[in-house]
Amino acid sequence: MKTYTNLLLSISLLAAACQSGARNPQKEADQKTSAKTETVQDTLHKNAAEAKTILARKEVPVLCYHQIRDWKASDSKRAHDDIIPPANFKQHMKMLADSGYHTILPDQLYDYLNYGKALPAKPIMITFDDTDLDQYTVGAGELKKYGFKGVFFIMTVSIGRPRYMSKAQIKELSDDGHVIASHTWNHKNFAQFTDQDWKIQIDEPTKTLEKITGKKVEYFAYPYGVFKAASLHKLKEHGFKAAFILSTKRDETYPLFTIRRIIDPGTYSAKNLYNSIQKSFNKKS
Repeated sequence: MKTYTNLLLSISLLAAACQSGARNPQKEADQKTSAKTETVQDTLHKNAAEAKTILARKEVPVLCYHQIRDWKASDSKRAHDDIIPPANFKQHMKMLADSGYHTILPDQLYDYLNYGKALPAKPIMITFDDTDLDQYTVGAGELKKYGFKGVFFIMTVSIGRPRYMSKAQIKELSDDGHVIASHTWNHKNFAQFTDQDWKIQIDEPTKTLEKITGKKVEYFAYPYGVFKAASLHKLKEHGFKAAFILSTKRDETYPLFTIRRIIDPGTYSAKNLYNSIQKSFNKKS
């Protein structure tokens, strides 16, 4: 009896050993995928450019728009820079298409600046700030005519209010291939952020936009184009890959978080815009 018991025990141990040593194809495949992902991430991290390399790359033109509507008698002369009549906007988009420009999106710009990846001929980025409804009703329609894609920096406090885009319209833009990005909750000056503002102006808007689009929000535009150098590193800590200023000088330590844009003034002709692009972005700096 004792011999029989010992035999059963030996068989059980042998079976357990065989089972533990058996191949699990799915587990092995998952391990290989994980290792491959880690290798790609490690390689990208190692190949990421230093600040001086990013600054040395030729800048890509980035245009900034706000309101697309006809001027009113109550609009100040200064406001004419931020308000472009629809007829002018249409002429400007046509000029870009006729001139051979190809729109790119933030991930493409990030990969070019950080890893030196190639861009299409005559790349340009078209961005919109502040969530205005006319960016959807006029802007997106004109972009579509030429196969252009844009970046919409959303101020979340305005979503659903009169004259501003709704959640459904923002989702539609995202689904159509445009990029939805952050422009704070209520347009507070970044240089005046308090500790509480990182939740109110940054984290909560990110959650709101990600819930609307179902996509990660990784890009940011500073209200008024104003930034504070000492706080730039925090944007990376809060999940952003890059951020956009206006036409001021880029930060030498964090160039990815101070990518330059220029406003296309409502007073410009198409020729004026073309010349402005050449003047503002034709040099390495």
